[in-house]
Amino acid sequence: MSIASDALVLRDIHQPMAPSLWPPAPGWWLVMAVIAFALAALAWIRWRRHAQRRAYARLFDTMVEHADAPSEKVAAMSELLRRAARRIDPAADKLVGDDWLDFLDHGLEQPVFAAGAGAVLRDGAYRRDISPLEVVALHSIVRARFLDWMAR
Repeated sequence: MSIASDALVLRDIHQPMAPSLWPPAPGWWLVMAVIAFALAALAWIRWRRHAQRRAYARLFDTMVEHADAPSEKVAAMSELLRRAARRIDPAADKLVGDDWLDFLDHGLEQPVFAAGAGAVLRDGAYRRDISPLEVVALHSIVRARFLDWMAR
């Protein structure tokens, strides 16, 4: 009996190695693919909105630059605003006078059209003596409103 016990070598039980983290299981590949697709779609949407906003800004600047006289510049800005207003309310382009200026001020913290530099839109396209400084002041607020409405 002693000979048989000497031939038998007993050892401790060892745990197997833990599974490696790489390559991940197929389910994790699917999760990573979904996340990558969502991030790519989000980046594409943001890029497209930015490109569209730049195109609208280019359109506005081009239309206003092609007008020669200050009154023509005001008329071009008014026309662009009326086009953008149709996105908000289909009947907005038919508003006139103070109703039109109140519509432009709707949603702004401070009224810049009815009581500010935007009041030139009421009759600026029909006046001969409009100042280029009035046009410059009007340009920035009209451009901001135009881009805001076109981005919606």
